[in-house]
Amino acid sequence: MTPSRPRVSRLRSIIAGAVAVSGLLVLLGQSIAIGAGQGELAAVRAATDKFHSIPAAEAAGYGPFYICTDDNGGAGAMGQHYVKGALVGDGAIDPLTPEALVYEPMPGGNLRLVGVEYVVFKADWDANHSSPPQLFGHTFFTIPAGNRYGLPDFYELHAWIWRPNPSGIFQNWNPKVTCRGNGDPA
Repeated sequence: MTPSRPRVSRLRSIIAGAVAVSGLLVLLGQSIAIGAGQGELAAVRAATDKFHSIPAAEAAGYGPFYICTDDNGGAGAMGQHYVKGALVGDGAIDPLTPEALVYEPMPGGNLRLVGVEYVVFKADWDANHSSPPQLFGHTFFTIPAGNRYGLPDFYELHAWIWRPNPSGIFQNWNPKVTCRGNGDPA
């Protein structure tokens, strides 16, 4: 015996409704997860807003470090870092005082603030902690010695608070950032 047409139609409607509700719940859950920590990130934006000005960053002790870092594999760039070395070597993490400011080269040679980075040497951190640092609910990445920067093992976490990152706000590489000086990847 086959079910009647109205019954099949109603069953499909129920299934479609259940799928829609499930999708809504997933999106709501993502919204809640995305919203978590937004107040903390707003505080970081407020604390770093003055660093849209390179002279202000330099006056605060930040200076260019390494070169603008691109990933030729298509992941994007990390940009040009301005680092405050005294903060990197202090063995501590303060969300309102990032160790590095991340800039994107723009046309005409200007730099645009796109994010911040938190950095601490692994040995300094591990001397007083039993696990890697965490901020905003995210564990820092571990970068081993022998890295392109010539640094010993260190922990780091980017926060793309001034330029959205489709890969995720705390990912190392941002495909929306480039080192080509045109302000937008080709």
